[in-house]
Amino acid sequence: MTNPAHLVDALGQQHHPAPGARIVSLVPSLTELLCELGLAGQLVGRTGFCIHPRDTVEAIPKVGGTKDVNIEKIRKLAPTHLVVNIDENEKPTVDKLAEFVPHIVVTHPVVPGDNLALARLMGGIFGAEEAAECWCAAFEQEHAALAASVSTSAPARTVLYCIWQDPWMSVSKDTYIAAMLAELGWQVPQLGEARYPRFDWSEQLVDQLDAVLLSTEPYRFTEAHADALEKQIGIPVLLVDGEMMSWYGSRALAGLRYLRELRAMLEGAG
Repeated sequence: MTNPAHLVDALGQQHHPAPGARIVSLVPSLTELLCELGLAGQLVGRTGFCIHPRDTVEAIPKVGGTKDVNIEKIRKLAPTHLVVNIDENEKPTVDKLAEFVPHIVVTHPVVPGDNLALARLMGGIFGAEEAAECWCAAFEQEHAALAASVSTSAPARTVLYCIWQDPWMSVSKDTYIAAMLAELGWQVPQLGEARYPRFDWSEQLVDQLDAVLLSTEPYRFTEAHADALEKQIGIPVLLVDGEMMSWYGSRALAGLRYLRELRAMLEGAG
């Protein structure tokens, strides 16, 4: 049995076991994690961006987007718990929902290892402790395998991870995506103080890069984008699966495996 004292969310708020909870999830990756833990039957609402696992979430009512939330629809669903994320959901919206949802569970995983506490928090609150521990064991095994495969003699690489164009935008070193890349010993360039900085292409920028990674989300970069940009800047440009790189929760386990594939892709393109 989970010690309730351990059920503390990202804001330091204490939660208590609630195995009969009615849950609305406003975070796609957390919706997937809750389903992975066998809690789909307790999900009474999710966003339109909560698309995994597809067959399961189709039966769960949509309540808008991660930021454009239908507050009245959520009110009618009468949830006992709302699951949100500091980066993905807006505080004024969450504050409005807190007026009638008794329990707000706030998450903020920063590095891949934070997924262990995240899974245990979800499992502990919602009565899926055993499933959470099984998931954590699989995650720890995969994380150890990745660490063992990363050679300490491998060259350090600087990669620019692009999430948008018009304007071009990247990620800073304090993001979850950058922490995923750091698992391979890769770093992102410093492009300013913003968490998701805008940038312009320049010879000075390209000269400090080993490669550019174009993410399939939130902007839908394609292989055509990658091919065109590679011809333009003259260094490897790879299309990467944005879900594998940025979705914490259950997809993070597959994300660790994907990192090994990504390293092989870059070595093959180098």
